[in-house]
Amino acid sequence: MSNKEHLWGIDLGGTKAEGVVLGPGRLEDILFRDRLPTGAENGYDFILNQIKILVSMMEKQLGYRPERLGIGTPGTLDPGLGVMKGCNSECMNGTHMKEDLEALLQLQIEIANDANCFALAETRMGVVKQQFPGAKVVYGVIMGTGVGGGLVINNHVINGLQGIAGEWGHNFLDESAGPCYCGKSGCVEKVLSGPDLERYYRSLTGNKVIMKDIYARYKAGGDEAAVKTINRLTHFFGLATSVLINILDPDVIVIGGGVGNIDEIYTDGVESLKKYIFNHRLDTPIVKPLLGDSAGVFGAAYLVD
Repeated sequence: MSNKEHLWGIDLGGTKAEGVVLGPGRLEDILFRDRLPTGAENGYDFILNQIKILVSMMEKQLGYRPERLGIGTPGTLDPGLGVMKGCNSECMNGTHMKEDLEALLQLQIEIANDANCFALAETRMGVVKQQFPGAKVVYGVIMGTGVGGGLVINNHVINGLQGIAGEWGHNFLDESAGPCYCGKSGCVEKVLSGPDLERYYRSLTGNKVIMKDIYARYKAGGDEAAVKTINRLTHFFGLATSVLINILDPDVIVIGGGVGNIDEIYTDGVESLKKYIFNHRLDTPIVKPLLGDSAGVFGAAYLVD
């Protein structure tokens, strides 16, 4: 038994695996939603078993097992080698996760990274659908603990030949950022991520302060280091984003992640962007998402639509 109008998805995060089944009404028709701990500290086989348990829970609720399941991951499937790479849950790197899950679950599996799932969800269900329904090219940015990007064209994720399409966070931005874990130096992620903005503030003051409090100090006034930190964010946001627009010229850019909640990105950051794009004006909407933490799991479900 199956229902082709239902979309099954799992968001596999570093700490939790969340499953959802969407009915024909999609956002207004959530037939299942629940989560389990990922248990990455227990190893790769444990993660697979947690997914199996979650799928069994979904099957029990719906009364059938689907033919296809979408999974959003904290890394990327290398299409050429068939192995996972770039996962912050390191036990997943180098594994044949798609093949292993298809054998374990006897289902067809579609895999995309979390940034692609974010972009897909906001395109199909979120801010793009609500405010820009004619958009054909959507770029989703995540600025939080790390920096990533996802590309959606004509309502479908573009993964690319090597699985790295839209991978914005590891382009060169500025030498002041220093070495990155990826092996390069000066990456976008090392400038615009929350931890690296905190590192910059600490380099000015000697004090370890979380990003939320740095922003509060900026808003309150009187903290020169906080002002410099937010100015660094908005300046380099414009410079880094200009490259996206010059190459892709998307219909809309959606900004997710904790750093994306900083309002000055949408004012001072956009003013910075205007200086760097190869055009005499900026028409590209730079917008906040609507789905919040739900975007990952909803996007995973839409991988099978």
